[in-house]
Amino acid sequence: MSLGSSLSIAVQAMLADQGALAVTSNNIANVNTPGYTREVANLEEAPPSQFGNLSYGGGVELSSIQSVRNNILQLRLNQETQNQGKLNTFTDGMNQIQTVFNEDAGTGLQSLLSNFFNSFQTLSSDPTNSGDRQAVIGAAQSLAAGFQQIAATLVQQQQNADQGVTQTVQQINQLTAQIANLNQQISTTSGAGLNSNSFEDQRDQLINQLSGLIDVQTIPANGNTVTLTTSGGAQLVVGNQSFNLQTATNPSTSFQDVYAQGTDITSTIQGGTLAGDIQLRDQEIPAIQNNLDTLAYNIETAVNTQNAAGYDLNGNPGGDIFQAPSGVSGAALNMTVSITDPNLIAASGDGTPGDNSNATALANLQSQNIVNGQNPISYYSGIVSQVGNDAETASTQLTGENLLIQQLNDQINSVSGVSLNEEGANLIQYQNAYTAASRVANVVDTLYQAAIAMVPST
Repeated sequence: MSLGSSLSIAVQAMLADQGALAVTSNNIANVNTPGYTREVANLEEAPPSQFGNLSYGGGVELSSIQSVRNNILQLRLNQETQNQGKLNTFTDGMNQIQTVFNEDAGTGLQSLLSNFFNSFQTLSSDPTNSGDRQAVIGAAQSLAAGFQQIAATLVQQQQNADQGVTQTVQQINQLTAQIANLNQQISTTSGAGLNSNSFEDQRDQLINQLSGLIDVQTIPANGNTVTLTTSGGAQLVVGNQSFNLQTATNPSTSFQDVYAQGTDITSTIQGGTLAGDIQLRDQEIPAIQNNLDTLAYNIETAVNTQNAAGYDLNGNPGGDIFQAPSGVSGAALNMTVSITDPNLIAASGDGTPGDNSNATALANLQSQNIVNGQNPISYYSGIVSQVGNDAETASTQLTGENLLIQQLNDQINSVSGVSLNEEGANLIQYQNAYTAASRVANVVDTLYQAAIAMVPST
């Protein structure tokens, strides 16, 4: 084996250790960089050289720089991020809805319902009292205003969720375009035999962000690229091409439905912020609105029917206290008092001014099962309870999801994160190896000089 071979081995070792030092330095520099995946320098023994019957080692070479990833944990994290995104959006929406049913803060209907029916009870003690009659109209107006306020707030929350759908679709399209571009960069870089780890880190981060917006399935493809689809199979990214989602107004609801390449996928979206807004807009809020409308409709109908059964202060048959609702839908939002003259309240049951039998009957509606087999207070309490239970359930699930995601992040960091202690040990190891290789090079250089000095001059 020649001195030239020895020098080549020493120089090659210095280059390999220098590359390993660069990898270690890069790890240390990115210890606090979000999404960075720790890299390792893969050193391999170089092919041996054959001299006659002897085989000499070829030294070392830096074969590759590899990111330390656990793709299974990353997929789990993305899946749980989808659930977290949905629960986070749904919980925020439910917390806002809860505020309009906050009886302790005086924003609910329970006191208004009690005051309304109690005003008839007060009137029954003195059916001709104009002040008590006016109090009935005032209580009815307050009750109608309370129904209108809650119904209007629910409409606004539903519109907010609809706007959230449009905004989220725009964010999804921005992310998928970036991911497709990174797919192209990764394919080009890895195809040229270069390191694409930084591009893959960026792509992983973007896919995780995308998972917070919509349910995503990640499918490995050729050239280290990935294909992304929704859980329902709608394509989002294929190679270097992204497929934008669109929104279009549903004529029957006036809300925005989500389309993928011309197909309505609204009902198939299961995860992320988009699913949370859709669930609020299309399921939760309509259910609450229907219950509220049912309560308003039955109260209006029962009160109008009972008032028509009596006689007003003028001895005439009673009319409607509330404007007669056209149907259940919209009854709460459109609830209004149709009379302003207190004399039109039919407190009498037999037409005589001093009779209070119909006022008592109106007051007794409070305890009668006039709303789907329940009295008004009980039915309303059921609405409040259901809203509270849904909000509490979502909040509890979100807390559990946050803990699970924290655990997954900790596991990923234990595999892919940078340990300064480990990198510090690597620095010393590669530095010592580099120093030793340089000494070999110096020795070979000295031998070269000695050999040159032994050559006689001419």
